[in-house]
Amino acid sequence: MKMDRRQERETEAQRKVAMAALAMAPGDELKRLCAAAGVSNDAELLRGPETGLVSVRGRIGGGGAPFNFGEATVTRATVRLPSGEIGHSYALGRDKEKAKLSAITDALWQNPERRAEIEDKIIAPLRAAQAEADATSRAETAATKVDFFTMVRGED
Repeated sequence: MKMDRRQERETEAQRKVAMAALAMAPGDELKRLCAAAGVSNDAELLRGPETGLVSVRGRIGGGGAPFNFGEATVTRATVRLPSGEIGHSYALGRDKEKAKLSAITDALWQNPERRAEIEDKIIAPLRAAQAEADATSRAETAATKVDFFTMVRGED
């Protein structure tokens, strides 16, 4: 029984990573990868795609007291595939097609027979593009770094 629970936690963690990649992906890139992978739009819409607002909270310095920062637009969708898997998605912005494709991809990912294909053709390229964008951003930020130093003269 413990092995099943451990395996279940690992699968949940992997799904979380996949859903994060889908949520952060640009809509055009996701559409292109889904088309190349042959992902069909044959899914029953259970919810949405619908757009709404969520409250965003912040913390000063990352660890201070929380405060209400503002609101963000979010689009969500829930779909059921003909094979029975249910997929969910949430994404910042108003791109309803991206939300629907993300939910379909999440549902396909849950099917053990399709998981490797979805990982290879959609999730891995999205994660690689996001890692490259992060590295570029870090490099651009590092180029503006200024090192301050103080020269001490021998006098007290």
